[in-house]
Amino acid sequence: MIEWNIQSRAHSCAGCGNAFSNRQTYHTLLFDERAQFRRLDVCQACWETQFSQGARERKGFVSYWQGVYQAPPPHPIEPIQKETAESLLRKLIELNDPRLIPAGYILAVMLERKRLLKVKEQLVLEGRRVFVYEHPKTGDLFTIVDPGLQLNQLESVQRDVATLLEQGLNPTAPGPDTLPVAADPGPAEIGAPGSPPPCPPAPEPPPADGSFTQCAPPPPAPALEPPPQTS
Repeated sequence: MIEWNIQSRAHSCAGCGNAFSNRQTYHTLLFDERAQFRRLDVCQACWETQFSQGARERKGFVSYWQGVYQAPPPHPIEPIQKETAESLLRKLIELNDPRLIPAGYILAVMLERKRLLKVKEQLVLEGRRVFVYEHPKTGDLFTIVDPGLQLNQLESVQRDVATLLEQGLNPTAPGPDTLPVAADPGPAEIGAPGSPPPCPPAPEPPPADGSFTQCAPPPPAPALEPPPQTS
């Protein structure tokens, strides 16, 4: 089964191994290898000598396109900011959790409408639609599965996406094996069904100086009057 994933544009030719230079033309071939797509980026020379003839007849061929390589810019130190649709989509794909596929699909559609992602191919695999998006600036490929959302499900998923964009994704949320241990409920209430009787309080220790406080003697018991005599 094809799973959603990201494949970055190569920085060197798959044919000769030479590094791409900035603004250099390259050719991309996409092949279906059942478990995932395989991407090949080749230079113009290798395309003409090794791949242009019969590339579409190769086993598993899916698509072909031509692009212009852009050298990645140096990574500046960016301030901490909220999640963007692109950064959140990358994190969801990295987690590879099937429960997050609907949210990932909505994010991909959002990025497509903003022209940050472009559909390169649309396939039907195992009865499900699969979109292959390309990031124009980085050349990354995003494989997105269409979850087949119904109209009555869209609002809930869109609300989840809005929450993720606002609060971010916490991949270390506690799971079944990391849930906190329940706190001690304390002594049971007196009279509760099945609860043992409370233990008596421990005696207080004597004063440190050895003195003892003398308690007042208990009051004498009242005298009992003799019963009346009967004649």
